[in-house]
Amino acid sequence: RRVREAVVSTQSTGEAVGHAATCLGILADDGVVLAVERRNTINSLLDESFGSEKIYRLGSDAACSVAGITSDANVLTSHLRLIAQRYEFTYQESIPVEQLVRTVCDVKQRYTQTGGLRPFGVSLLYMGWDSRYGFQLYQSDPSGNYGGWKAACIGHNHAAAVSLLKQEYKEGGCSLKEALHLAVKVLSKTLDTNKLTAEKIQVATLTRQGDRTMIKVLSTDDTNKLIGEYEVEAKKAEDEKKAAGSSKA
Repeated sequence: RRVREAVVSTQSTGEAVGHAATCLGILADDGVVLAVERRNTINSLLDESFGSEKIYRLGSDAACSVAGITSDANVLTSHLRLIAQRYEFTYQESIPVEQLVRTVCDVKQRYTQTGGLRPFGVSLLYMGWDSRYGFQLYQSDPSGNYGGWKAACIGHNHAAAVSLLKQEYKEGGCSLKEALHLAVKVLSKTLDTNKLTAEKIQVATLTRQGDRTMIKVLSTDDTNKLIGEYEVEAKKAEDEKKAAGSSKA
């Protein structure tokens, strides 16, 4: 009976993730990109300066995005930060990315089978860098399972996004700029919106400059510039397609 209840509870949390805002991660040769959907509550009394955080910095060399129950995400990201700081305090270096992911996934798995507890209703995408494996992208689900990915998506319409990523992702030769453009392209085709704007998405990059890891959340101007570049490329591709079709006719 307890096993059946645990399975049902895990399925319920999975449904919460499936209805959450879309989060997308793409691994490039020279960095990692995280792009997330912003869902603003339509309410005239809402103070937009206190928007819900979607991308969390975990330490010197790692960050994550979340899809699911925000309160659960806050608990897990706080725990992730604590794990990273304890390791850095003890060993005077950043924790390896997979070790960080595995440690918190052990906690998530324990919550699926312990009496009186329920699984965390949140999936996470992690981006990071360490000296052993370089740039890395991981995904974990509410059950505690995790895996490394070249490109991944969680949240609403994730199946359509993953299908598009399989078609468009270039293995062995994807630059950070190409990854940024691909992220915008996938979000523009999968989000329930007529036009993509900086108010509807948030984009972050993780790169290396010398011996330092740089985690940058793109500003509104940079995001709008990125969307504009994609729209120009999309229009150019559409015009070329029409020209090719008319020449055949």
